[in-house]
Amino acid sequence: MSYDADALHGFAHDSIARGSKSFALASRLFDRQTRERVWLLYAWCRAADDLVDGQDHGGAMRHGGGGKHDAKAALARIDALTDRAYAGDPTGEPACDALGLLLTEIAIPRSVIDDIIAGFALDADDWRPRSEADLLRYCYHVAGAVGVAMALMMGIDPGDETTLDRASDLGIAFQLANIARDVAEDAAADRCYLPDEWLVELDIPPGQHMHPAFRPRLSVMAKWLAEMAGDYEASARWGARKLGPRSRWAVLAATGIYGDIAREVRRRGDHAWDHRTATSFAAKLGWVARAGWSVLRRPPQRRISREGLWTRPRAEARTGAGE
Repeated sequence: MSYDADALHGFAHDSIARGSKSFALASRLFDRQTRERVWLLYAWCRAADDLVDGQDHGGAMRHGGGGKHDAKAALARIDALTDRAYAGDPTGEPACDALGLLLTEIAIPRSVIDDIIAGFALDADDWRPRSEADLLRYCYHVAGAVGVAMALMMGIDPGDETTLDRASDLGIAFQLANIARDVAEDAAADRCYLPDEWLVELDIPPGQHMHPAFRPRLSVMAKWLAEMAGDYEASARWGARKLGPRSRWAVLAATGIYGDIAREVRRRGDHAWDHRTATSFAAKLGWVARAGWSVLRRPPQRRISREGLWTRPRAEARTGAGE
């Protein structure tokens, strides 16, 4: 039994079109081969995330809803299906087979995929960050490791740890923006990704951060998240200079689009969660144009330092996702 590449590419295209309009637009800027590979990885990530949360391309979570959804069983299923993908064993499950097809075209170390699965495990455990370092570790597992896998698909050498660190930074920037935007949605699902140390520092009682009385203090944390996202975004922009022109165009466009989410949350202040923050189609096109112009110019020569930024664990140093 072999993979049906046409059907799986179609499935992956539909998945990203439903799940992320911003990323779907930016991905159109890749060359066809890279674009299709990016879609395949997205489809697996989206399906695995939804399986753990009991969702369908986002929406209301069933996770934690009176025991009706078993996140631990979902996680075990993801592990088993991923084993089959790495064994080249088609399952008939489109998302799993999307990963399997991808692995026939490009080598992604199992450790990178396991790092992504570790992020799903943290959510399955109802994990919450105690410190800023915990927050950044979570952002790595749910998004930074995806950035590493994406970089490999864009031709970055697996041994180029420096550039892969920059790719991880991009995913971390994206996730910090998402956390700032989704504070209210996460609270409705009984989740909170704001570090306990931040809540204590601003004297916000546990579980009370969405109370109207604490909105001014919550907006301070949104500002911190946006500033952190900006630092990781700047690092990722410099790292993108190692990519080919089409990949650099797509990455820089996505960086601007997602960066606008964090910037808009910060701008709204106390009203950041009155309704969901989104970037307009015109603004997205603006970033596509600016990114294209940037690619036509000489890549930036002034090195942006990573000093002070959190760094992803190396394979030989891993001791567990939530430690």
